[in-house]
Amino acid sequence: MSRRVRRGAAVVALLLVGTAALLWPRHDAGLPPSASFAALPPSEKIARGAYLARAGDCMACHTVRGGAEYAGGRVLETPFGAIVSPNLTQDAATGIGSWSADDFWNALHNGRARDGRLLYPAFPYPNYTAVTRDDSEALYAYFRTIPAVRRPNEPHRLRFPYDSQVALAFWRALYFKPGVTHADPAQSPEWHRGAYLVQGLGHCSACHSPRDALGGSKGRNGGDLSGGLVPMLGWYAPSLASDAEAGLGSWPVQEIAQLLHTGVAPRATVSGPMAEVVRESLQYLSAEDVRAMAVYLKSLPAANAAPERPERSPAPQAVAFLAAGAKLYEQHCATCHGPSGRGAAPHYPPLAGNRALTMPDATNAIRLVLNGGFPPGTRGNPRPYGMPPFGHVLADVEVAQVVSYLRSDWGNDAPPVSGADVNRLRAVPLD
Repeated sequence: MSRRVRRGAAVVALLLVGTAALLWPRHDAGLPPSASFAALPPSEKIARGAYLARAGDCMACHTVRGGAEYAGGRVLETPFGAIVSPNLTQDAATGIGSWSADDFWNALHNGRARDGRLLYPAFPYPNYTAVTRDDSEALYAYFRTIPAVRRPNEPHRLRFPYDSQVALAFWRALYFKPGVTHADPAQSPEWHRGAYLVQGLGHCSACHSPRDALGGSKGRNGGDLSGGLVPMLGWYAPSLASDAEAGLGSWPVQEIAQLLHTGVAPRATVSGPMAEVVRESLQYLSAEDVRAMAVYLKSLPAANAAPERPERSPAPQAVAFLAAGAKLYEQHCATCHGPSGRGAAPHYPPLAGNRALTMPDATNAIRLVLNGGFPPGTRGNPRPYGMPPFGHVLADVEVAQVVSYLRSDWGNDAPPVSGADVNRLRAVPLD
């Protein structure tokens, strides 16, 4: 069979799969909630739902800055165009006031709207499909308390062919399968709770998983946590399995939990998009749930420890480049981080052996120098220390010099960066 014929057969097969996906039952009520949940008083259901909405950080996407809570309208830029978040208030005409509990479950579990339309995975239903029916009912009970706001939903602004339901059906056939979390008899209840939060409502793989050209994550339903560049945000979400990046296998559980709950820990400080996750979501979770997440994250199978490093060039221009970076460090950085890069954790993180600096992808290091680094203000860290931005002080080549120096001294051994690398990230919006 010729290659052209094989390609034609593959296209036909995809068309059949896409048609089948579109014709799949439009409404799946699923199993009813458990008897124990149904017996709870309404106030307990609502409180549980409010807690779960925090765990999922639902407000982050469904609330415009300065706007009414959950009234939608936030524009989420993607490589395929813009997605505009919908109104989740109780307005019957423009929100979800006319949705039933079954409709709500169908959206979480199957990624379908009330009218049967396929939803775009900017709404992370590939993760939310693991949410239990009881938790879906609790979330529904909570959202029933959100006051109605009349705010018509805006159309998405996606390029052809990504704006079609058929294309979305193809994507789902490749990357999505409705399902639930299966118990592992070898693991503890605490581990299972952590896995449920990380894989489900926490939707950690939405950022920490590499994506291909179609926006699909590695692993069915994006179950991989091996790190990747967050589309359109210009931040790299490091691998949670590799000790060369953000792997936590060697960390004590209590330090992982501390980082998730407060944003700072003896070995690391969060910044960038993760700072928002901690500030708006994780700090409000119970100590038990945060510890469960830590237990699960620590258990992830270790990835390759460290990539091979190319030999550093002994050329005079390379030596001069790093010497210029050392001078800039002494001028702008040493006051806080120390002449030997030891820092004073947690306020002034150590730079020697800092995995945020030595990862193969230098995106985050460059952005921290350009835009500053600001851990979240949390109940456990109410007065965070921040690093000021230097993008207005240093030219592109100077930022490249100091970042390259940081990646190569005090035992650090990572490749240098260029002024072009810096210039590419300088234009990325802060938000």
